[in-house]
Amino acid sequence: MEKALRGNYSRTDLACESRGPADTCEETVVYPVPGEEGINVQRCLDADGARYTTFFCGRMTLMGEAMISAFGKLLGNEMVKMAEGMIGGPLGGRTRVLVAGLGNPDMTADAIGPGTVRRLTATRHLKIYDEGMYQALGCCELAAMSPGVLGQTGIESGELVRGAVTHVKPHLLVAVDALAARSCDRLAATVQLSDRGISPGAGVGNFRLPMDHKTMGCPVLGVGVPTVVDSATLIYDALIQGGMKAPFPEGLTAVLENGRSFVVSPKDSDCITEITCRLLAKAIDHAFGVGEL
Repeated sequence: MEKALRGNYSRTDLACESRGPADTCEETVVYPVPGEEGINVQRCLDADGARYTTFFCGRMTLMGEAMISAFGKLLGNEMVKMAEGMIGGPLGGRTRVLVAGLGNPDMTADAIGPGTVRRLTATRHLKIYDEGMYQALGCCELAAMSPGVLGQTGIESGELVRGAVTHVKPHLLVAVDALAARSCDRLAATVQLSDRGISPGAGVGNFRLPMDHKTMGCPVLGVGVPTVVDSATLIYDALIQGGMKAPFPEGLTAVLENGRSFVVSPKDSDCITEITCRLLAKAIDHAFGVGEL
């Protein structure tokens, strides 16, 4: 999901932070809960034809239950619109959807994908073993998996997901992952949807097999929330705001390059991950699953 980097030290997975001159964007404000602050929605089409929808919602940790539920439905409705455009038709009981929760479940800031999958209600098995119950639910055929990370399994997550895609043959793959942002203000305050797919680890320089239509053999809807900022990016932005201009002195450049091995997450990352997983699970269940039970 990573876009072109703005500057030598600015890593980001967010399209809103790396817009090019050929990108076209429109913004709207929605109020999912009366009396609550509005959510800014930005829809962008980049020069390559990829579509990004970004929600600027304010800190998720400050949301009440009513707002989380309403925002989940708003996200779910946007997922439906994007998915129908990607598969070329309406969703229904014959639509097969596979959700891949990417990331390391043992690393809090990277656990959004696995945590979201753990909260989903899978329905693929119901269609196989109890079709009557499945028909009564009126949802898509939803399967979910958490492939782990290379250091745990010795296998690229993309390879494991591709194996599942070969077996399940989904009409749509939904890849959920934690993202990297350029600005700390985006952390746990932004949700990005993309029909381009996702590049696991790209925002922190850990490039893995991308998950897109070409590599997976089916449309890939990327869903992500930024939870970390690259340390070099933080220093770079502070220097620019302080009046310095690139190129920087050689010694400072070396320090910035060395900083690429570090990422920074908020101190309340455990709360952020918990709320984000609940929110995304609500949205995916609303779009493709059984919704509120």
